[in-house]
Amino acid sequence: MTGADHNPTNSSRTLGNIEQTWCRAVAGGTGTTVLALQMAKPPSKLPLLHEVLKKLRHSHPLLRCKLHYNATTKEFSFLSTAAVAPVAVEFHDIPSTKELLLRLSTKETADLSPCHLILEHNVNDKIWSNPSAFPCSGADVILGRLYALSETRCMVVLRLHAAACDRTTAESVLRELMELVMEAEGGRKVGGAEKEGEGSLGIERMVPRGMGKKTMWAHGVDMLGYSLSSLRLTNLKFKNTTKSEGERYSQVVRLKIDTQQTTAILAGCKSRGIKLCGALAAAGLIAAHSTQLDSDKLKKKYGVVTLIDTRSLLEPPLSTHHFGYYQLPILNTHTINGRQKLWDLAEKSYGEFERYKKSNRHFSDMDDLNFLMKKAMENPSLTASSSLRTSLISVFEDPVIDNTKEMKQEIGVEDYMGCSSAHGVGPSLAIFDTIRNGELDCACVYPAPLHSRDQIIQLVHLIKKILVDGIQ
Repeated sequence: MTGADHNPTNSSRTLGNIEQTWCRAVAGGTGTTVLALQMAKPPSKLPLLHEVLKKLRHSHPLLRCKLHYNATTKEFSFLSTAAVAPVAVEFHDIPSTKELLLRLSTKETADLSPCHLILEHNVNDKIWSNPSAFPCSGADVILGRLYALSETRCMVVLRLHAAACDRTTAESVLRELMELVMEAEGGRKVGGAEKEGEGSLGIERMVPRGMGKKTMWAHGVDMLGYSLSSLRLTNLKFKNTTKSEGERYSQVVRLKIDTQQTTAILAGCKSRGIKLCGALAAAGLIAAHSTQLDSDKLKKKYGVVTLIDTRSLLEPPLSTHHFGYYQLPILNTHTINGRQKLWDLAEKSYGEFERYKKSNRHFSDMDDLNFLMKKAMENPSLTASSSLRTSLISVFEDPVIDNTKEMKQEIGVEDYMGCSSAHGVGPSLAIFDTIRNGELDCACVYPAPLHSRDQIIQLVHLIKKILVDGIQ
């Protein structure tokens, strides 16, 4: 990092445009990433957790950063220090955890696990919601919580700020965290070399030469096209569009498909030359359209956002262990008539995404989509029912592939979930997909009370049915 701090051990930089936008999105309710691990470990492991997170920070300069807000310029910046301070870990004993779970338990959440309930609770944490309230030393970009479920079980929760954490970063944090726990408990030694240059550049300064450029005329035409198109997009039916401050929050429905069916779905994608994101998007479009009255007689236009990890495409290219926010969206619109079949629509929708990607639209449209995201946050009335919905569904180009079952068993992980909040600006349904030891496991995040849990449970069940029926 280059910077204005006179202390030679410190450095700072103003965040790039996309990072700035994500800081504002987090304040509005979208982008707080949470990793929740339910462990067969006694809560007395708190000192170990402090040490593990300190080592994680030592390896990743970006996690040592403080997030600063300048009220005069209204800009955010990272301040990085050479000293590796422990991560703040908030401890909740057995009585306070029981009280929390009791408070979170309602008729509609009766079937949810403690892991699920605590994940939702932390996704809606407002720790970064008011930049002006940041401490003078800045706000940490990673925070920890430890919940004692019983004398022998606990929950470990990490919260990460979107400006420093995209989904690839979250995946790497989880894996490195588990490796460090193994090392601390006498397992194999884990390499922890500091990632050189991590956090020193925003994505805008790493776009390959010429790929992000666009003529003024093309910029204006595309901006107008995106603006008009977004106004015509169909949304999932809203249940409650109240605009009261603090009313909205994120909820999660879990979609799980067994190993045999997952294998068949992936084989269906491979045989057609498409990725899983194409099938998920298609199933989501068909399911959502089927909720419209007379859906087989209507044509409706929906938006799908596909998020790309651009690390390997940047100059210089980055590895998946280089933490930060390096995801870019591609927005495609699709007209659905209610008669499409899963694989036909999957091929068509994925083909359009692939064409956009090959023409580098993720780089050339980067500023346009970032500008529209900012405008939606500043002017909610520009979106349908002031909902801040920018698309029907968002998917990731590639799923997380998790084959760490043996490692989890060794360190006592019983279950885990990970996702980001989405009740500010964003889609009606954000799908965080993982292939976990051959089984598809998705956290489907949606804004409540814009959508109800019952509504999304039905939608997710329909998505699963469409996928499973498609492989018969």
